[in-house]
Amino acid sequence: MARIISYPYDTDITDKDAWVGSDAATTRTKQYTAEAVAKYLNINGKISIGAQMVFKYVQQPLTGQGYFSITTGGVNNIPFASITTLTLSVADMGDQNTVAFLDYLVGSDILIGEQNEISIFGQYDVISYTVNPGNAGYYDMVVNHKGSNGSLSFDKYYDVINFILAADATDKTFIFNQGVPAAQWVISHNLGKFPSVSVVNNNKVLINGEVEYIDNNNLTVTFSAGFAGQAYLN
Repeated sequence: MARIISYPYDTDITDKDAWVGSDAATTRTKQYTAEAVAKYLNINGKISIGAQMVFKYVQQPLTGQGYFSITTGGVNNIPFASITTLTLSVADMGDQNTVAFLDYLVGSDILIGEQNEISIFGQYDVISYTVNPGNAGYYDMVVNHKGSNGSLSFDKYYDVINFILAADATDKTFIFNQGVPAAQWVISHNLGKFPSVSVVNNNKVLINGEVEYIDNNNLTVTFSAGFAGQAYLN
């Protein structure tokens, strides 16, 4: 065999190009393609990309590190639009502990996208993220669908990232007018979030009430006495 330095450099790398190395488990000499190495790096998160996690979609939840599924049991080719709950391993495929970061994203948006298929994705609000009652190595996530294309497929790998559309970057607000005096105001705002609420009467005096969020598009405000006025949501 000639000395390695005598071989020409190849700067035009293709998926099927290969080089020789040693298998860690057996120490046997094997060939490794560029495609296989790239897949390994992507799946296991060996190339650091800030705020990106990698999970494998499986049928049964609670069955392995880096796995995620529908909380009640995975369905193959389930449309992103029909998903409301997910169960995820504490650690992703790259052995990152994701709990603190995902807990931080409650109230924010995530994008779940299939690796190497940029047009297969789902965008969601994270409504809650709590430890699974049957296994502390997994967390249950409640999500609200915002937009998507495609579906989740068994044994595919998905990148999970924090995500916001440019149209959502400016904070959305809503002004509600209560024309008839009432002790409870029922407000449908369609902001797709859990906004702060400030209430004033017709004299522009701030009034305190008890806010109850029905979901991320509806809420009620209850007062000790009925009055008319406005609610400012942002």
